[in-house]
Amino acid sequence: MTIRANGWGAEGLLVLAMVIGSMAAANKAVRGTELNPRVKHQEGFAIVGIAVRTSNAKEATDSLIGRQWGRLMQENLLATVLNKADRNIVAVYTDASDKDGEYTYGLGARVTKVENVPAGMIAKEGSAGRYSVLTSDRGVVQQVVLATWKRIWDTPKDAPGGDRIYKTDFEVYDERARNSADSVMDVHVGIR
Repeated sequence: MTIRANGWGAEGLLVLAMVIGSMAAANKAVRGTELNPRVKHQEGFAIVGIAVRTSNAKEATDSLIGRQWGRLMQENLLATVLNKADRNIVAVYTDASDKDGEYTYGLGARVTKVENVPAGMIAKEGSAGRYSVLTSDRGVVQQVVLATWKRIWDTPKDAPGGDRIYKTDFEVYDERARNSADSVMDVHVGIR
């Protein structure tokens, strides 16, 4: 039997969950093509989902993010979220000071309005502002996510997308990420 969460096959996303949690190991990821970020203004938004406080150092030894993905899929939590804006899964990184500090990782669905948040879930705000939007290479979802973050971390501060503000960053897993063996996803990095 295949578990489906909002159109997402659990077999592919559980694999994603295991690897997302080891983002600190991204230095082993294969580099893709050169980043060509595009800058856009993003209106503020909200997600409803689950959250955990973590850091890249913690993720190297204890996959809290991976467990969040596993829980989201296994418990079919997206089905309980009201007022979903679309079928995408959104991961939001907030409350950070830099790439090495702790941050809050929220995982869920973007909503048109926050009301009746299910028990055990949270509403998390994404900040309005300027974002550098980076589209991953196409490939196995675990590899493209890790490779994209590695390239972001390696971007010099004076390069496009390197002037991060660490207020809100977020990932969008849309229909292009539904096939875990042939995926593309976007990372939105808050910039000055």
